Amino acid sequence: MNEAIHPLAKKTVVWYLAVTSLVLILMMIFGVIMLMNQGEMIRITPQWFYKIMTAHGTGMVGIAALGGTAILWYFLSKYVKLNPAILIVNFVLFLTGVSMVLIAIFVFDFSDGWTFLFPLPAQSAKMYGAAGAVFFLSGMLVLGIGFLILYMYLAARLTAVYGGLGKALGWDIIFRGKKGYGPPAAVVATAMVIITNSTALLAGATVLAASLVNIINPAVTMDPLLAKHLTYAFGHIFANCTIYMAVIAVYEVLPEYTKRPWKANKVFLIAWNCSTLFTLMIYTHHLLMDFAVPKWMLIIGQVFSYANGLPVMVVTAYGALMIVYRSRMQWDFASSLFFLSMFGWVAGAIPAIIDATIVVNHVMHNTKWVPGHFHTYMGMGVVAMIIGFMYYFNKTEGNQEHRGIDTFTIALYFAFFMGLVGSFLYAGGISAPRRWAEHLPQWVLSDQAGAVSGIFIVLAAIIFTARFFSGLRSVGSKVPYPKKSAAS
Repeated sequence: MNEAIHPLAKKTVVWYLAVTSLVLILMMIFGVIMLMNQGEMIRITPQWFYKIMTAHGTGMVGIAALGGTAILWYFLSKYVKLNPAILIVNFVLFLTGVSMVLIAIFVFDFSDGWTFLFPLPAQSAKMYGAAGAVFFLSGMLVLGIGFLILYMYLAARLTAVYGGLGKALGWDIIFRGKKGYGPPAAVVATAMVIITNSTALLAGATVLAASLVNIINPAVTMDPLLAKHLTYAFGHIFANCTIYMAVIAVYEVLPEYTKRPWKANKVFLIAWNCSTLFTLMIYTHHLLMDFAVPKWMLIIGQVFSYANGLPVMVVTAYGALMIVYRSRMQWDFASSLFFLSMFGWVAGAIPAIIDATIVVNHVMHNTKWVPGHFHTYMGMGVVAMIIGFMYYFNKTEGNQEHRGIDTFTIALYFAFFMGLVGSFLYAGGISAPRRWAEHLPQWVLSDQAGAVSGIFIVLAAIIFTARFFSGLRSVGSKVPYPKKSAAS
């Protein structure tokens, strides 16, 4: 049991996971509805398609961030004393922001996509009224404020305990020749997320605030290309950081199962520092088709998108293989999903790196190739880590045990997720566009294959969630181990 975490924080983590699991199912259902419409299996209006698409894209990344935050807080509490009030404040602001976003979409017909590219919100306001755009942009701001408060607090705590974010990233070992190992992997990953996601949130807040001002006073405008840079800097970094939070569970749990430590050696620390820098730069691969972007920025987008796939991903995936090799570890729900999530991360990065090649990007970026890469990374990477943590939490804090239904559900989930992402990548290969409500006949078969796969994925997610909620009844039933004091 994690006796270092505050009891109130532990209860809040349960709420985080409960909301995450339920919203994941809803977002998956939205995804299936879109595929069924594109595959001519059902018919919804284009207006409803784009409303669902907006909710699906925004909600999936947001809820992955919520689940990743639960993982980060739970394990970081072992090394740093944390105030549960901050976790609760973030949760309340998250729910408030989500409510505003849903009202904007389903009450006031906002359907501009998660990207809310300037000046689309203002144009939407002219067509459907300002309420939808204002609710959506304000809701996103509230969400961002909640996470920014969380990261500023965590930055203060790491500074108090480790002497600054640089030392939390192991700079004294990398640059000053200090011997030994760096801070725990959970601390290193948290420092990286604080730096990158705070930058992303500030970029997002800037363009959100500017768009709100433009709606209120159209005479106040901003450069659309600058707005696009800020928007994608926010969206790409924030989405990337979901896995950098969730992977903390892999670093903490696999050593527990294998009885082998996962030490933050110099190579590990260099990899995380490189990824900190690269993650801030590579959003530019979303702009490779924009002729107005300076060529040097496009080169950065390509080169460092290649480079970013190596440091942390390779170190983590290789480390997971080495720590598991001949360990005779116990394979259960948690360990299986954490190990398989390494495959999802690596497999998702490969089509992303291909797409980051400028000549390929010009042809492939606006096709379903991109959701193919992202769903691999998100569904078989981030979500697998979160679901694995849900089981681990119930097992560690209670007495939930692995059953045959769990093995079946894991196989069901990954088999049909391979079918889903395979249909996306194939559709990209035949130039099926993304974000289109209606498809040509030659694209329909891949949509139908994706929809059928999606139905079975939803079934697996429902079973995962049912097992999680049934396991919650045992949480708190264990006799705690003697307490170990956390760093203060």
